[in-house]
Amino acid sequence: MNPPASTSMILGLDAGLFTGIHVVLSLIGIASGFLVLFFLIGKKQHTAWTPVFFVSNILTDVTGFLFPFHGITPGIILGVLSLIAVLIAIAASFGKTRRGLFLSATAVALELNVFVLIVQSFQKIGWLNKIAPTQASPVFWIAQAVGLGVVILLAVTAWGRFRKT
Repeated sequence: MNPPASTSMILGLDAGLFTGIHVVLSLIGIASGFLVLFFLIGKKQHTAWTPVFFVSNILTDVTGFLFPFHGITPGIILGVLSLIAVLIAIAASFGKTRRGLFLSATAVALELNVFVLIVQSFQKIGWLNKIAPTQASPVFWIAQAVGLGVVILLAVTAWGRFRKT
């Protein structure tokens, strides 16, 4: 008789549950990031979604660092860059003269999370993996270009609105 398979744990949680929490935090961070950019287009820097964006992104980055890994991975590098961008956005949010920096750092943090969402979607969602089984696939890069394009479009539009005030 085979012994039962051991369940891996992260911070005392089943790895599957921990992954689910990480994914939910990431999706909240992405959704709130888009809302922050939409409010910036409307010339409102501070909304209730701004702290949600900050906290969910910090928690996404921190929980991402807790997954087992060997050496420096692309995910670790993106997590560090995302965390730096969020911290810059937080610091820049405390001054009207730094709203361009706030907007830029917010857009960078959002794009890094959108990039990871697209990577993970193509790796984990069956039908996406079938149409683009590798990151060398044109479909994968088209999806990445669309994600980047949407974030840039929103950021540039918000920047244009800020410059007019």
